[in-house]
Amino acid sequence: MAVKTVTENRKARHEYFILETYEAGLALTGTEVKSLRAGKANLQDSYARVENAELMLYNMHISPYDQGNRFNHEPKRTRRLLMHKQEILRLLGKTREKGLALIPLKVYFKDGLAKVELALAKGKKLYDRRDDIAARDARREIDRAVKEKLRLH
Repeated sequence: MAVKTVTENRKARHEYFILETYEAGLALTGTEVKSLRAGKANLQDSYARVENAELMLYNMHISPYDQGNRFNHEPKRTRRLLMHKQEILRLLGKTREKGLALIPLKVYFKDGLAKVELALAKGKKLYDRRDDIAARDARREIDRAVKEKLRLH
């Protein structure tokens, strides 16, 4: 089970509380697959939504393939995500709750198939982000102090 990560949404964990994660297949055209394999994708500002009992991914940018011809893909087109119908309906119910969103965390290839790791997430308030930054800084200072103490002995 070889997994090759193509791109990650690093800001997602900073801006959202991740409640659950799901794996979904990604329906792509040929030139999109080639661009993904070259690592030319961006998940910034992308999100997923359930429409007509289908899961759709918006604002994911996949650069046009360099050796592509006139049949090259549009970089920011809406792409279908592949999940079981029951899972999609469960996600629809959860996203209708107040403040929950479907955010893609990363895109990767698993056994030759393009997959997206989706997160059911709740947006963080500004003070939550500040608390996270303060905790991370404190942890970094403690690690630094311990390392310094060990180095002196």
